Amino acid sequence: MAEDSPLIRSLRSALEAAPADVPLRLHLAALLLDDGEFEQAVAEIAAALQHDPGSAEARKLMLRAMGAPAPPAAPPAPAAAPPGAEPPPEAASVSFDWASAEQQLSDTVQPRFIEPAAADGADDPGDEPAWDIESSQVRLADVGGMTEVKQRLEAAFLAPMRNPELRRLYGKSLRGGLLLYGPPGCGKTFIARAVAGELGAKFLSVSLSDILDMYIGQSERNLHDVFAAARANAPCVIFLDEIDAVGGKRSSMRHNAMRGTVNQLLLELDGAQHDNDGVFVLAATNSPWDVDTALRRPGRLDRTLLVLPPDQQARESVLRYHLRDRPIEGVDLVKLAKKTDGWSGADLAHLCETAAEAALLDSAASGKVRMIGMPDLLAAAKEVRPSIESWFTAARNVAMFANDGGTYDDLLAFLKRTRRL
Repeated sequence: MAEDSPLIRSLRSALEAAPADVPLRLHLAALLLDDGEFEQAVAEIAAALQHDPGSAEARKLMLRAMGAPAPPAAPPAPAAAPPGAEPPPEAASVSFDWASAEQQLSDTVQPRFIEPAAADGADDPGDEPAWDIESSQVRLADVGGMTEVKQRLEAAFLAPMRNPELRRLYGKSLRGGLLLYGPPGCGKTFIARAVAGELGAKFLSVSLSDILDMYIGQSERNLHDVFAAARANAPCVIFLDEIDAVGGKRSSMRHNAMRGTVNQLLLELDGAQHDNDGVFVLAATNSPWDVDTALRRPGRLDRTLLVLPPDQQARESVLRYHLRDRPIEGVDLVKLAKKTDGWSGADLAHLCETAAEAALLDSAASGKVRMIGMPDLLAAAKEVRPSIESWFTAARNVAMFANDGGTYDDLLAFLKRTRRL
């Protein structure tokens, strides 16, 4: 075997000290070929080609290793043929299938060229992000209770869109968007998905992290790309979550970068450079008083909808949803919904989690699995505190002292009705 040859062992030792020595490696490959060790020879030739891709000697040895005849050496220039003599036949050309060779050596040698998709490196700040555009299957009928919210949505947003003939007859414009506001955890995102489902439109949800970028001007480009993706997939509902973070008041901003983002959002909403037909903008915020006033002018987010904590029927639906896959018995949803008046949907989900945790710990301690019952849920209702009262405290001051133009009349009426004033 060639591996037992002292000369080959010496050459291998020398290559360990100088792995980039191409002539030495090719000499070893030639000896391996002479001894019939073709696979080892190919590996050495491939390593040589990595260091010197244009080596003619390496190519010649590769042809030999792959079973093709080596190209003949260039013959000396022939003497002038005598008059009338026929010219000598041309030497047969030898071709080598480098694509097949690369495929056979893929485990040993990297490809000569790397495809752009396979390139490894940091993301280019100019790369266009891919936006996750969904097809919403949620309908308003899936939203439990909240009858007043549904009626307002129907009147201010859905009815004109469903009746294009009447819209044209009365000159009703679809320009502008809808601003959903209210305490956190009350289902603003779910309602936005339901609107997209009612319209049979695509749904594109955008948050602050999707927009902001460390590179100057990239945040504006990201925002433009969002609207471009929505226009390409129209009809499409763009849902801008936490709009006060993306479109906050420019007068209170210290950084010009954020001002540029707000300006770009205004430009996209106006549709001055592009046609926004079929693009419906819904935005949500817990702090509408922090949204730039220019965003709420006619033609932009000019319609406002207050999303309040779920009513009795909605609370029953939320509780049923969060208990549906848990082992329960004897649960009175009506009684439980009455005891959780003023709770948000997130609070109700936490209530069910707390009750399930108590039953789980009890089962682990006793060694006997038991069901979740009303005692667990009522005990959890005493332990969990609703999380939205702090929001009403802040909203009360705005509704009483900063209700310019009746913007917060709905909020003011709710505060009076619930005796929070």
